[in-house]
Amino acid sequence: MEKMELKSEDNKGENRRRRRVGLIHDERMCKHFALDDDYHPENPNRILAIWNKLKSSGITQRCVVLSAKEAEDKYIAAVHTKNHIDLIKSISSKKFDSRRERIAAKYNSIYFNEGSSEAAYLAAGSVLEVAEKVAKGELDSAFAIVRPPGHHAEENEPMGFCLHNNVAIATSFLLNKIELGIKKILIVDWDVHHGNGTQKMFWMDPRVLFFSVHRYDFGTFYPASEDGSHIMIGKGPGAGYNINVPWESGRCGDADYIAAWDHVLIPVAKEFSPDIIMISAGFDAAVGDPLGGCHVTPYGYSVMLKKLMEFAQGKIVMALEGGYNLDSIANSVLACVEVLVEEKPLSGSSEAYPFESTWRVIQAVREKLSPFWPILKYELSKKVTDVKAPPIQLNGDVNEWLKKAEEPAQAAEQRVKEAEHRVRTADKMREIAEFPLWPVVIESNYLQSLLLCIALAQEIWKDNKKEISCSDSDGENDICANIVSEDLEKAVQDILQPFSELRVGINNNDEVSTVSAPWRLELSKIDVWYATFGSNMCKSRFLCYIQGGQVEGMRKACAGSLDKSPPKEILWKSVPHRLFFGRDQTKTWGPGGVAFLHPESNSENRAYMCLYRITLEQFNDVLLQENDSRFDLSSPVLDLTDLDSMMEKGKSVEVLERGWYRNVVHLGNESGIPILTMTCTLSNVESFKSGILPLCAPAKEYSDTLVRGLVGGNQCLEEEAMAYILEASTNPL
Repeated sequence: MEKMELKSEDNKGENRRRRRVGLIHDERMCKHFALDDDYHPENPNRILAIWNKLKSSGITQRCVVLSAKEAEDKYIAAVHTKNHIDLIKSISSKKFDSRRERIAAKYNSIYFNEGSSEAAYLAAGSVLEVAEKVAKGELDSAFAIVRPPGHHAEENEPMGFCLHNNVAIATSFLLNKIELGIKKILIVDWDVHHGNGTQKMFWMDPRVLFFSVHRYDFGTFYPASEDGSHIMIGKGPGAGYNINVPWESGRCGDADYIAAWDHVLIPVAKEFSPDIIMISAGFDAAVGDPLGGCHVTPYGYSVMLKKLMEFAQGKIVMALEGGYNLDSIANSVLACVEVLVEEKPLSGSSEAYPFESTWRVIQAVREKLSPFWPILKYELSKKVTDVKAPPIQLNGDVNEWLKKAEEPAQAAEQRVKEAEHRVRTADKMREIAEFPLWPVVIESNYLQSLLLCIALAQEIWKDNKKEISCSDSDGENDICANIVSEDLEKAVQDILQPFSELRVGINNNDEVSTVSAPWRLELSKIDVWYATFGSNMCKSRFLCYIQGGQVEGMRKACAGSLDKSPPKEILWKSVPHRLFFGRDQTKTWGPGGVAFLHPESNSENRAYMCLYRITLEQFNDVLLQENDSRFDLSSPVLDLTDLDSMMEKGKSVEVLERGWYRNVVHLGNESGIPILTMTCTLSNVESFKSGILPLCAPAKEYSDTLVRGLVGGNQCLEEEAMAYILEASTNPL
């Protein structure tokens, strides 16, 4: 069904043709959802929230509303392999009922259910349909409200919640249908994650200018590869037609994105002169998104879109990608559709400035691309780049946040302001200025203010450093470089001290949910031995769970525990339990099996165990990192009642509803301290035995980590360690 009106009168009463804007939405795409996870971020509520917002605003009556159609395989085959097409087409059939979850586990961040195939085909078909209508001139622009998203899906692999690459399929269709006259296409991907799949599909194609602005965090942010680096510019005839703007952290907002537009995208787009623009419109860089950690507002998105409307006669096709805060995506999409219909001027303003790191990234991108786009060869003037923002942005007026803040934070901030006029450049301050800000969405007013105070401290350091370095007199530089303001140092230390002592929990949206939870203080006084049998036998690997980070071979970094104190003691034991390797793919290690310990003892088996003496609070944090971090931490996962019960009855406890290591087993005591390990459940063991779950030898990277642990712990020689692993991976359960 199509609804639209063709003419209206502007404010002067002159007749003009109203822009024909298409909207495509189909609730059949809601049939795709995670069966075992009610809180999965990529869920049907995303498109329902958007559609309800558009309807309640009345803007749907102003647009052409279309129903979705499934894409044909011949068009999908332009960017995906036959194996990929066959998988997505058949995965929802009954013959896959018993294997669907196991197949999904082979891929990175993917789930399947009975509605996945239909939803994937409808999503791809929807984007293709509106793209064709815009190319033909039947529509001026369009927004496809689709799911599952697509920009992570690669030629032969679904990943990152994406099944078919919707934008790539539509782009290829437009280029290959000669009668449409589309010869050059600009793809703008403003999803907070890098569009790795789309990039690879047009890597050598000069007809497609691919531009992605995303969190990169030096290669650690999803999809956590070098593909998103600014040095990835395309190859062969496509060299220079792939542009990545990789943010160094998750705090970027409107000003940073608009700077990337003004100083990279817009100049190149003018030279490229596209015939149509495809936007991979993810809204997970929006304020409040649980995965993105950035701060783009609906106004920011509307400005970015408005700037693109100047090209290709406004022929723009937007396709929904990510975005997991329902309010943010609904408001952001509405702001974009309002720009497409062009019925009212942009409302809103931004007084923020880009971060210092933003200018650094933009300069690097321009330098790398300048051989291909001469307009970028000129260095940006200092008048532009010297304008910089505080190292953190908050949604809304900062003063309003401060009014709501707790008194201790206000006092700390005031001390910073009082010291602001003082100059300080000693090396001791450098550590303070570079204090890492947690990449989480803060809800607590107290934490908001503390973060703001740290930001102010960082800003003071950078401002004063710049003020001194810009002095006209070299002699003054030498003198000022040694000035030490004790007042300023004390003020900043006063800020950092209460912040460093905060203990927080993380809820199911990865948001800070509680400050100084009482159970943490209680459990921090209780020691346990954490008995490890897999990669954690390697101390550097285990410390990733305590202090954060990753070691060689890991594909995913650990967040670390809130208490980052190292183990108080380390010792080794062997226990009468069976070690084996199961699963054939994990997010942390990629392909290959990982270690499990049979929960029940057997005198015929012996397994090496490296025991770390840590607090019960730390053990809870490790449990969550090994399993399900969306647990509500207003209470512990494993409390003292559970611990006492295990010690008295000698039984294991399944402490979480989901997770491969949710079964905590008491292995005895050492020096009066309980020895605990975490492994799979007995029902998992039966599934491994029956073949429902795969047994699989570990990959080399994982195996090497185990060997390093065993050899480094003086338990055996390298050859003996390898033989131990081989035996565990080949002997039947």
